Amino acid sequence: MKVIISPAKRMFEASTDFAAASLPDFLPETKQLLGWLRSLNYQQSRKVWNCSEKIAKINYQRIQTMELSKNLLPAIMAYNGLQFQAMGPQVFSEKALKKVSTDLYILSGFYGVLRAFDGIRPYRLEMQAKIAFQGCRTLYDFWENKLYQKVFASHEVVINLASKEYAKAIEKYLQPQDRFITCVFKQFKNGSYIQPATAAKKARGDLVRFIAENQINKIQDLTDFTTAGYQYQPQLSAAQKLVFIKK
Repeated sequence: MKVIISPAKRMFEASTDFAAASLPDFLPETKQLLGWLRSLNYQQSRKVWNCSEKIAKINYQRIQTMELSKNLLPAIMAYNGLQFQAMGPQVFSEKALKKVSTDLYILSGFYGVLRAFDGIRPYRLEMQAKIAFQGCRTLYDFWENKLYQKVFASHEVVINLASKEYAKAIEKYLQPQDRFITCVFKQFKNGSYIQPATAAKKARGDLVRFIAENQINKIQDLTDFTTAGYQYQPQLSAAQKLVFIKK
């Protein structure tokens, strides 16, 4: 069983107590994207990033000096968003670290697909960014089906804990024989079930921790997840979707 998650915009700059164990599989493509980003002026870069001037300045400086093989951080330790804070990989047990090193994939607009201990540098490039590179208008065009092929290379069931923006890079290429299970985290409010973005990010991180620490390998065992008050709801779920409701 493999698990896919989204990256986070916020990243750590400094090294951690954990060392990178490998380089990303799609590093040649990342080098192409880095070269393209370096060809843009500041205003063009900011348009691609669609961010504030403060953030744009930081990232514009990053790409001018970025070295893709030095001072690397393990991918799972490099991101600092809500999902990763809830996950808490820095305090994983040894068995949990081993589990995510083989079964977790982080989807990335810049790196494609990352294993947990692939070494990366801080960057900014969201999957939905508009580009004009190699005849491509979006990063979905640039990556084509490469992310799908990597994630399904072992033909195992894939648990989707990624946001729609990133899951889209996989879903477009799904085949009838693929088992792609999306986990949904909802709350009942004003007469209907909703999925608050912040709560969902935290829940995805909590579920990764649950999978890693409990060595989960079967879909049915995911239904035991109860962190933060969530409970599996079979009547709202389906073959390709597991729904958890926070009571």
